Parts: sequence; C-alpha cells; structure tokens
Amino acid sequence: MNTSLAETSLAFALHGAARAVAGVAAGRNLNEALAELWRELPALPPGQRGAMQDLAYATLRAYGRGSFFLSRLMDKPLREEGVRALLLVALARLEARPEEAHTIVDQAVEAAAAQARGRFKALANGVLRNFLRRRAELEAAALQDDVARWQHPRWWIERLRRDWPRDWQAILAAGNDRPPMTLRVNRRRAAAADFLARLEEAGLPAQMLDGGAIRLERPVPVERLPGFAEGLVSVQDAGAQRAAALLGAHDGMRVLDACAAPGGKTAHIIELADVDLLALDADAGRALRIPENLFRLGLRAAPSPGRPKTARTNHTEQSEPSSPPSSGRGAGGWRVVPVDCRATDEWWDGREFDRILADVPCSASGVVRRHPDIKWLRRPADIARFARTQAEILDALWRVLAPGGKLLYATCSLFAEENGRLVAAFAARQEDCMRLPAAGALDLQLLPEKEHDGFYYALLEKQA
Repeated sequence: MNTSLAETSLAFALHGAARAVAGVAAGRNLNEALAELWRELPALPPGQRGAMQDLAYATLRAYGRGSFFLSRLMDKPLREEGVRALLLVALARLEARPEEAHTIVDQAVEAAAAQARGRFKALANGVLRNFLRRRAELEAAALQDDVARWQHPRWWIERLRRDWPRDWQAILAAGNDRPPMTLRVNRRRAAAADFLARLEEAGLPAQMLDGGAIRLERPVPVERLPGFAEGLVSVQDAGAQRAAALLGAHDGMRVLDACAAPGGKTAHIIELADVDLLALDADAGRALRIPENLFRLGLRAAPSPGRPKTARTNHTEQSEPSSPPSSGRGAGGWRVVPVDCRATDEWWDGREFDRILADVPCSASGVVRRHPDIKWLRRPADIARFARTQAEILDALWRVLAPGGKLLYATCSLFAEENGRLVAAFAARQEDCMRLPAAGALDLQLLPEKEHDGFYYALLEKQA
C-alpha cells in the first residue's frame, strides 16, 4: 500500500480500511481482504492494524446505512470503488464519533488525496461536510428505509420476517452489535471456576455462563489470556459450545467430525471424552488448522494407521508426523483428513461411527456480527445451494452411522430452509431415523443475543 500518508495517522487507517471494504465490494471476504493488507504492511504497528480492522468491521456492519447516505449526498453513483469505500468508512466513523467530526473529515480528505492522484479530494470534502450539515435530515430519512434502518440486504430482512415473525427485529439488531468474546476452558487442564479466578487476577473481568462457558467483559487479544499458549483455554462462542454436550460422546466411542475446520468443536469433544475421532474437512487449507489447535491444547493424535489403502478399506492419515506428550485419560486420539465428507469411498474404512457431528456449510446468518461481510456477499440463490449441499451431506453420513448411533446436525444459520425444514425432510425419507430432543425441544434454535451467536441443532438417532 504505497501512499505518502504517515503510518500512524488516522488518514492511513481510513485508507487501509477502505482498501478492505473495497475488496468486499468486489466480492472477496473480509478475512481475505485484510490478510492481503497485512501482507503488504508486515511492519504495521499492532495498534494501527487494530484500528484498520475495527474501521472495516464497523463500516460493513453499517454498509446499508452508509450506501443510503451516499445515494442522497451524490447526484450519481461513484464509479471509483476505492473512493466510495473511503467515504463509507468516513461516514461510519462520523456517526460513531461525532465529537471528532473536524478531525475525521480532515483525515478522510487527506486519505482521498492519496487515491486516484487526488482527483476526488474536493469531492470527499464536499460530501462529508454536506453530511454533517444534513445529518439530522438524513438520519430521519434512513429510518424510513428498511435497508438503511436495519443495515441488512432487503431480501435478508424479508426472509427473517417470514421465518421469525416475532423476533426478526431483535435478530437484525443483534446482527449489528459487536459480538461477545467467550472462552472454553480445557477440562483436561483446568476447572472453569479456577480459570475464572485466574482471569480476575489478570485484570480481565468475566462471567460464568450456563454450561461452563466464560464471557469476558471486554474482548482482548488472545495473548493476554492466561495459559492460552499452554492450551488451558480456547476462544469459542457459547452457542458453539453446546455441540459437544448435545453430541454426548463417551469414552471408547468412534466419532466423526465431518466438517471440522478449524477444529473448535473437534477439540471440545476430545476434551470431554476419550474417543477415537476422525476429523474431515473439504478445504485442505482450513484443515491444516485442526491439528494446530489440537496440539496447542495437548490433545493426543492417534497412532499412525500405516500406509493408506484405497476406497472403502482406506485408513485415514494423521495430519502431523508426531504429537506432544499426552495429557489425556486413556485410549483414543484423533486423525485429520482433508476430504469432502460426501465422498465416502475416498475416506471410509467400513467401520461405522457411534457419533457423528455434521456442522455443515451454511449461510452463516447467525454469526453476521462476527463476519459483517457475509450479509453483503450472500445472494438469495445461495441459501438453496447450501440446502442442497446440506442434504447431500446428511445422506452420505447416515450411511456410515452405526445402528443405535446418533448424528448431531448443526448450522450457524437462522434460515428455516437450512434448518428445521431440511431436517424434517431428511427424517421423513429415512425410515430408520428418529428425531431426539435437543435441550428439551425437537430441535434447538439459538437466536443471537448478548451471550451467544445464532445456532441450530437437531439430534438424530439411527434405529437398529
């Protein structure tokens, strides 16, 4: 990112955040856009990196609102996407910190001067100062426009209205909030109550939630968490932590985590029981993160099964050549294979599983406050595409589940097409499928709130 801007300036942070936002507008996810930025700026101070990231996230949460303002402030759409993104970042900052309006406008204009040979410097100055003059009028008008008011695409709002007629407004409001930072204590290493005390000693106020999750009062870098590097704790949403308990794996069971990356739920299962666990993921790059996370937690890999064979006699291969000394309680271990779980001929050895976790690819509509780019990158047709993939995964995994075994279907979605409707259709076409209560209900839908994100769970048993 070659500019004449001082790297410690707000103008530089606005410019960098605009680069990331423009990347999302071009169809890339925010993580990819930020990763490219960090590669270009390897020596960027952590504080400035954090500022760019915060600005990008805030802008994408308010993307619909900022776009509405620009449509009222400009006679015609701005074709220069980098400058448009800069204006969106500046508008989000002005709304968040009105007391700093003079500085924000000045620094945004300076950032505009570093783009497109400075051709849009005057335009940026005029648009932002016009917003400040007309702010009350524009904010009142935004309340009359669904996309500007709720800061989600119109089709998304309509779908939530249909699926959640009583809750859609609360869901949309939650999707615009900052998410909580929640921890999962490694029960093989520490008790949750003891770790809570350690957090207090470290000056990190926190609260114990139902089920043993710990929510920090304020998010912090993981490096500040006591014992993180030693594997005492992981960052995982409280809603995601429900999966391991609902799956109900016990010592000695054979368990499949079919869409496992990056390995949070995989690790939680192994922390709670000595199982023989196979973790699969179709994304080879993301699959590499599974053993990294498990080794950090001191969770022992299974012994190498030897040279792999083919088709149904195939044995899975350990993802790392060795594992650290075990802190486990007995037999068991894990293996990771980068493969699409639907291609059973490529990975299944013919031995059935006692428990299967199917944390399937989905719209991620329940976690948009963590990934605000998702709501602007998704299209209505994507939901039907996800539902087809989810149905294919269920059909494939049901074949490798042992009679009497249980499969936990999980999404981080709020859309019925990916959740209750899909599971009901699957159960109807499988004569040996029984739906079991999940936390007292036929299925469990968690809506996003202050303690957790949005998740869906359905527990299915294969009748003998």
